[in-house]
Amino acid sequence: MNNIELVSIITPMFNSESTIETTILSVKDQSWQNWELILIDDKSEDKSVEIAKKYMKNDERIKLIKLKNRQGAAQTRNIGISKSNGRYIAFLDSDDFWDKDKLSKQLNFMRKNKYPFTFTGFEMQTEEGQFLRYVKVPIKVNYKLIIRTNHIYC
Repeated sequence: MNNIELVSIITPMFNSESTIETTILSVKDQSWQNWELILIDDKSEDKSVEIAKKYMKNDERIKLIKLKNRQGAAQTRNIGISKSNGRYIAFLDSDDFWDKDKLSKQLNFMRKNKYPFTFTGFEMQTEEGQFLRYVKVPIKVNYKLIIRTNHIYC
């Protein structure tokens, strides 16, 4: 893997068996293929780990970290970051999925504008895929705005 342009995708996972497959497939389908997916299992009690292992068998870019004790989403993300190899870090929750060009568009935008950090709006859908609404984010944020309302999502 070319670590200079590698994207490390950090995905905390807890009892995500109904959604994790869609999440993983949305990463595998990215037009930007230089990525690693780091799944951090926070002591799931369902089949999330088995589903993840199924995809790990055929794709060495998918990695699984199983935690011995529940840590919560923030700490699992930090653990994932500590195990990452990429120049870029992306967060993707285990109940979310990406458009196939998400990474490509975002990385091209970052490089073109020389931004070290970006975030995007997103579309909310029902579990059946029905559009609910688009969540917009401000063009620029500052410390005061983030303290009041965090607009930085996955």
